[in-house]
Amino acid sequence: MAENPEEKVSKMKEEKKDELMENFQYFKDYLGDKVEKGEKLGMDDSSLTKYAKKIADYLAKNEVPRNREEYLLNEMWNVANEDERDKIAHVLVKLTDRTNN
Repeated sequence: MAENPEEKVSKMKEEKKDELMENFQYFKDYLGDKVEKGEKLGMDDSSLTKYAKKIADYLAKNEVPRNREEYLLNEMWNVANEDERDKIAHVLVKLTDRTNN
């Protein structure tokens, strides 16, 4: 997970990005795979949360929500302060980690 998450998402093929953004389950699975890889590399919850926050920041600034779950997350992200965004990112990590189990 050495590559900047924003760069990784921006370089993603449009077809793959569309697939992830149109189906929230695919998005959770994708993020869950990244969380699992991070855990295997020894990243702690704090590092995983920072990574998730960078992805969420990128998505909020550069992508249009394509389903109601993403729309809700986008709305929450845009009204949240930095501390609240940390908490949202942490909850996303927990959600995706639970999805992988």
